[in-house]
Amino acid sequence: MLTMRLQRVGKKNQPSYRIVLAEKHRAATKKIVELLGHYNPRTKEFGIKNEERLKYWISQHTELSPTLRNLLITKGLLTGEKVKSWRPKAKPAPAGEVPAKAGIPKSTKPAEEPTAIEQPTAPSNPA
Repeated sequence: MLTMRLQRVGKKNQPSYRIVLAEKHRAATKKIVELLGHYNPRTKEFGIKNEERLKYWISQHTELSPTLRNLLITKGLLTGEKVKSWRPKAKPAPAGEVPAKAGIPKSTKPAEEPTAIEQPTAPSNPA
């Protein structure tokens, strides 16, 4: 299965990306099928080598990465709704609290069990 995605190139702290067509389960930096364009997020420079080839691969129902899909929608080459490309990390619980488990209601106090209170009995003195 083929997918279109961004392949990172460039120096440390100076990212730029290639828009590539590659096999889905292959590493992003390994063998690609076709180079389709480039994108530089620092300068917002965006270029497609051949727009017909891009549209051809989209018409073949090639999967798009969420980031590339949002980028193509922003540039007007694709129509549709943007998708979330990442999820925020869960916030860590405060130091004194234990995180709630799925399916178990969170309560502030542990459930108290009723206990029978025994009355002290007077010792019997047979005098």
